Amino acid sequence: MVGIFLEDFSYHSYSIYNMAVNNGPIEVNFDRLADEDKSTREHSVNHFKEICRMSAINHSIHRVENFPLPQLLHESIYADVLVIDKKETLTRFQQDVPSDFIRQLLINAECPVVVVPSNFDLIEKVLLLYDGEPSSVYAVKQFSYLFPNLKSLPTEVLSVKEENENLHLPDNRLMKEFMKRHYPDATYKVLTGDPEKEIVHYLKNRHQNELVILGAYRRNTVSRWFKTSMADELMQQLKTPLFIAHTK
Repeated sequence: MVGIFLEDFSYHSYSIYNMAVNNGPIEVNFDRLADEDKSTREHSVNHFKEICRMSAINHSIHRVENFPLPQLLHESIYADVLVIDKKETLTRFQQDVPSDFIRQLLINAECPVVVVPSNFDLIEKVLLLYDGEPSSVYAVKQFSYLFPNLKSLPTEVLSVKEENENLHLPDNRLMKEFMKRHYPDATYKVLTGDPEKEIVHYLKNRHQNELVILGAYRRNTVSRWFKTSMADELMQQLKTPLFIAHTK
């Protein structure tokens, strides 16, 4: 496991106001607040090291002091999977989920990304979102290769079709043969209607701690103006981790 600590020189916890309202010269307040941030960063690194040591996990520490997004994307070239908090902004300001930072990361990452809430329980079930597109099958493949230990969990394939279509999976025979090779005990559910609405509604009424697998975060620039990504909807509406992978 590699702990990547993004220490962008422009990213800090304090504002100009914080430096001005405290007693003493601004320069002194700046040094004190900067030292507090440095101490927080050191504590985070040491905390990560200790957790890895207690769990007997081989680990490395990468401390990135340049612009964070390009560096993180470069790290993703050599990563099997990247895990990040869905609320990350890399600023001290709150932003709607997903932030611009998370959007750009998901669009350009060179490996699958697991976007997680700040707190979640042990995964009890895996839900594979499938729409018949190659990217959704690719996401299932990548998840299968990276997390073979989770194949023992209950697994469900969820698809959504138009109201006037039959309730068979897209490429029904090929998809089910593929699933038998990777998840032989998987179950299947086909809904009808608008995918964004139906999937969110379906998952909101569940009570298990699920991991949702989906592909195709990328879209061309034009269509992204008119339709949000399924991943965006799920990050905004649900408290479940998402495994997101896309083909080039």
